[in-house]
Amino acid sequence: MEILMILTIGVIFTVSTYLILTKSLLRVVIGIVLLSHGAHLLLLTLAGFNDGAPPLLGQEAVTYADPLPQALILTAIVISFGVTAFLLVIAYRTYKVHNTDDLDQLRGSADE
Repeated sequence: MEILMILTIGVIFTVSTYLILTKSLLRVVIGIVLLSHGAHLLLLTLAGFNDGAPPLLGQEAVTYADPLPQALILTAIVISFGVTAFLLVIAYRTYKVHNTDDLDQLRGSADE
């Protein structure tokens, strides 16, 4: 299962890198969102898929699940949601001011 997740993460990172390197501003934002999702999956995969009881008081079990990776991923999801909202607002404002989302046109000319 971990090999399949690693391959999936590799595909997500590859697609997100391709989208970040394109000329459209919206595709760059989508690439950053995919990159954050790939990082979440990477954290989950590196923590391992351990079977165990939840770490609650009063439950006697042989092994317990580690809650730290889930807490880290939940925090990262909240932060990436905020970054995504900020990037979408910046991209929308850039489109409204310049009437284009092409990064080559937004760069300007060489004499500026």
